[in-house]
Amino acid sequence: MVRCFLIHTVCPISALSAGECRVLYSRVFGPDEAVLSEEHRELSPEERRLLQKEKVAVVARQVHSAVTLSREASGRQPVEMVPGEEALALQDADSGVARLRAGDPFDQEMSVLWLGVQSLGFTLVCEPHENLLLAEGTLRNLTRHCLEHLHMLGSGSEVLLKSSRIDVLLSRLLPHGQLLFLNHRFAQSLEKEVAAYMAK
Repeated sequence: MVRCFLIHTVCPISALSAGECRVLYSRVFGPDEAVLSEEHRELSPEERRLLQKEKVAVVARQVHSAVTLSREASGRQPVEMVPGEEALALQDADSGVARLRAGDPFDQEMSVLWLGVQSLGFTLVCEPHENLLLAEGTLRNLTRHCLEHLHMLGSGSEVLLKSSRIDVLLSRLLPHGQLLFLNHRFAQSLEKEVAAYMAK
């Protein structure tokens, strides 16, 4: 099962300092760890929400560091793409996978898959037994749809205003955090359904 999906910044933008990372969108699947764990059971709903928000921020910061290191190691800086060049931007994206140890920040060990597309990071946090190839395909598919249909390339893109459309994408491509094995026919029908909704 996928534990969460998030979109965040991975390189400095005008409003942020060099090392800062901002979570623009996050969606957590499955039961709330704070309700299940003994030490956090006494927390109020607001305190649990803040704890969950901090866990997502920890993941975003770790991915931000990984993308920065990957870009420094490769010696190439991301080339600015404009709307209409989404496929090229995705093809040129930095990608990686990492392990989160138990307790850092989730109660159990997790796998993190990420894509760094220009100044945005797209991240999936999965339980360790998940099929990582399937998770990578799902992440690339989600990222492609976000870039193409929500026009996230370019400076005027406001991810926060598009959260309801991202929710719909997730409900179709990652229902309740479950990775889907898609045959060709089902994938085509899903593509048409998503394209029809996004055209509204």
